[in-house]
Amino acid sequence: MDDKQIIELYFSRNEKAIEESSLKYGSYCYSIAYNILCDKLDSEECVNDTWLRTWNTIPPQRPNYFKLFLAKITRNLSFDKLREKNSEKRADGDSVTAFEEVEEFLSDTRDLTEELERKEFLKLLNDFLSSLSPRECNIFIRRYFYMASTADIAKLYNLKEGNVLMILSRTRKKFREILDKEGYII
Repeated sequence: MDDKQIIELYFSRNEKAIEESSLKYGSYCYSIAYNILCDKLDSEECVNDTWLRTWNTIPPQRPNYFKLFLAKITRNLSFDKLREKNSEKRADGDSVTAFEEVEEFLSDTRDLTEELERKEFLKLLNDFLSSLSPRECNIFIRRYFYMASTADIAKLYNLKEGNVLMILSRTRKKFREILDKEGYII
């Protein structure tokens, strides 16, 4: 199948386009990836990613030179993979040493980041709850921490269920405004 026919398959969103691309240019793309990565599995992954990127790019793009189009995608993906693999090696020695010094009590830096974000959020939540009247605070906590029904909360505070719903609605609105102001809501 010639390149124009393959491109037309992409435009018609026919999955046979990927099969035909792989048959015609699979070994070509693999050789590009392998020359950069020198790793069989990483090269195969880049070639598979090439087909996905091509599928997502055509349409709207209509390449004039399909082989070069695929080569460019494969090359860029391969260099991205190479940078990813070598990112630790390129780090300066002091950073690596500093990390190794604390590595024994840090399980994962992502865990640390998530923990810091969680603590910031909890502080924000606690500050918000402190700003509420005791009744509003208790109703909010009973509903969203203990998952109590609005009927049970109404009974406990000798309120109508509609009043509890209104208090919760207003309290959520206040909290949402704070979250928005602090950048938690995008």
